[in-house]
Amino acid sequence: MSFPRLFAFSAGSIPAYLLLGIMGVYLPKFYASHLGISLLTLGATIAAIRLSDLGIDILLGILMDKTKTPFGRYRPWYLLGLPAAILAIFKVFNPPLDAGIPYLLLWYTLLYVAYSLLVLGHSAWAGTISGDYDERSRIFGWMMGLGFAGSVTINLLPWITNDRINPAKAASIPTIGWIIIGAAVIVIPLALLLAPERDVPVAKKERLTLKDYAAVVTTPSMLRLVLADLFLTLGPATTAPIYIFFFHEAKKFSLHEVPMLLIPYTAAGVVGAPFWGWVAQKIGKHRAVQVACVAYAITQTILMAMPAGQFAVTAVGMASVGFCASAFILLVRAMVADVADQLRLETGQERSGVLFALVTMTQKFGTSITISIVYPILAYVGFNPKDGAVNTPHAIWGLEMCYLFAPIILALIGGAMFFGYSLTAQRQGEIRAQLDALAAAEAGGVAGVESMGGGVGERPAPAE
Repeated sequence: MSFPRLFAFSAGSIPAYLLLGIMGVYLPKFYASHLGISLLTLGATIAAIRLSDLGIDILLGILMDKTKTPFGRYRPWYLLGLPAAILAIFKVFNPPLDAGIPYLLLWYTLLYVAYSLLVLGHSAWAGTISGDYDERSRIFGWMMGLGFAGSVTINLLPWITNDRINPAKAASIPTIGWIIIGAAVIVIPLALLLAPERDVPVAKKERLTLKDYAAVVTTPSMLRLVLADLFLTLGPATTAPIYIFFFHEAKKFSLHEVPMLLIPYTAAGVVGAPFWGWVAQKIGKHRAVQVACVAYAITQTILMAMPAGQFAVTAVGMASVGFCASAFILLVRAMVADVADQLRLETGQERSGVLFALVTMTQKFGTSITISIVYPILAYVGFNPKDGAVNTPHAIWGLEMCYLFAPIILALIGGAMFFGYSLTAQRQGEIRAQLDALAAAEAGGVAGVESMGGGVGERPAPAE
């Protein structure tokens, strides 16, 4: 894929990653502090929305796989995510002051559906662009890198605008929503216009059976990916909903400085994502994930040991953690594309949509579990999330414990899932060779029919 097309395609990931960052870090605080919704109620509501949305991801994946249009299989669904995102962002980022749980349930649900359309459509589409093991690492690396670049821009806004726009402040949330809408309106059409969606070689099979669907989940390689992705999501996700509280209350940074600390974290991902894609080409994707997990555990430990209030030192620590964490999502999704090839060969059907739906589900499930556990713990230790509140030392200690232990343990468990992983570069190359051979044989059969009948669908000419 030429670099201009690769860049245009990868930029299409920016809106979804902007939403991911805002939903995970800033929106929970916005609803808790600005609208006065309690931590227990907010955690339970968001968890319920995310868990109920899991079935929607699978349904979307199945529908995507069944879609056949002149515009492509996955691109129409990615395009559908644009109007859904515009409406949902406007409603979620501009709630009325009397907005309650019913309002949150309705519009937050639509926001997650829009997010699923963008992520599933874009990721499954990416898996069809190339069948090469290493090229997939390159594509997903750039997708992740540009997604992080968008997040850097959001977190730079306090510095760029002299604190007039600050995602950590409730008054700026509506403006942030319009910025995300503007980015989506620009980059999504560009990706659709400038990047191709190629038909992938598929062993034809007329009807799907229950066994075909079961194979999606029970394939050993995919089962490992789902479990690993769950733990790799749970690790960093435990820190996201309490990020502002931790760095403001425990580490003593101002609300102006807190978003700025996310800049080195996300900026490191801009470099880290392509770097880990390059590492995967050298040692394999699953080994690259394991190396990143160990590095993440080390850097997260160092970050926690840094003294409070030291911005420069903490920024370096955040950059190191972000550099390591950038490997998780991109490499797992690049491996999902490899499993899609395996299932095309074994089941005779295109299953990319369902496969990417599974790992999107693990993200949503993981983040829903963390927020429903962490927020009740904070409520139990008496932590007060409202702006200007004074928390007790016991409440701050509880906050620190929530931020400290889970990320390291969970990330290491995720990396351990790849011991014995068998879908290596060599095996994936063999699978692609067999798929290409099937496609060539089918093309040869069609050519034979055309030579007999003068064209597809025509009857053979009668003998004289």
